[in-house]
Amino acid sequence: MTPPSGLVLLDKPAGITSFQALAPLKKALATRQVGHLGTLDRFAGGLLPVLVGASTRLAFLFEDADKAYQAVFVFGRSTDTLDPEGKLVAEARVPERESIERALVGFIGEVEQVPPEYSAVHVGGKRAYQLARAGRRPVLAPRRIHIKSIEIRRYSPPELEIAVDCSKGTYIRALARDLGKQAGSCAYVSRLSRTRVGDFRLEEAVAPEGFDPARDLQPPSRFLPRLGTVGLLRLDARRRREVLNGNPLQQQWCLQPAARDGCYAVFDGPECLLAVVRLSGGRYEYRAVFPEAAG
Repeated sequence: MTPPSGLVLLDKPAGITSFQALAPLKKALATRQVGHLGTLDRFAGGLLPVLVGASTRLAFLFEDADKAYQAVFVFGRSTDTLDPEGKLVAEARVPERESIERALVGFIGEVEQVPPEYSAVHVGGKRAYQLARAGRRPVLAPRRIHIKSIEIRRYSPPELEIAVDCSKGTYIRALARDLGKQAGSCAYVSRLSRTRVGDFRLEEAVAPEGFDPARDLQPPSRFLPRLGTVGLLRLDARRRREVLNGNPLQQQWCLQPAARDGCYAVFDGPECLLAVVRLSGGRYEYRAVFPEAAG
């Protein structure tokens, strides 16, 4: 029997960790080879892409995917974790909507953002949150991020509901912290939902307890074309064994050679993924090979 492999779009409930959300999938698929792409905080919910089986080798293809969120910020109060699970550390006046709108302008486009102290960023060999919990404030360097848009959905003081479209590496908790400061106040995130990762949307996702392998496990031939950054190559069937053995891929082995440099998924027929390669300067480099396809 072929081991399960593919992508699951999971709707993670708030109140559990991303790791805990995987338990129903592991049980239904009878495998522990299940990994989520990007962690959602315990208090947060929403889209959590999950790779299963041999497809876990494709995680690198999702690293640069942009994301979208819906969030509720609470102004006039802040916590040490910048979310509802932390302890109160600051209070301030609640700003007017006009002050928030003026401040928001400075967060659109390429900006520098310092990650939250309670985050998984490595600092001196330890996670920042480990240092913070031990009472040692981690020193975190700012990172370049890109925020495409921030839309105000509702402002009922002290709550601000927004939709954010942003690059990888953006912390919505840090956005709340910085926006609160720029608006002459303070703020934390009380609710957060991830609504999109790349081209994959929350409306497509399934709750962990409702997961059906036959319906919800997408094979690579179905999800790879949606990545946008991955092209498709069809292989001459006579070269199948050479690819699976890791022999250098040649342009003439493909039924229709790649037109430009980039990342490509190499298929034998419509469904069978053999490898993922990167073309640069006329040469292919293997990024992942799937010898399971030999069977």
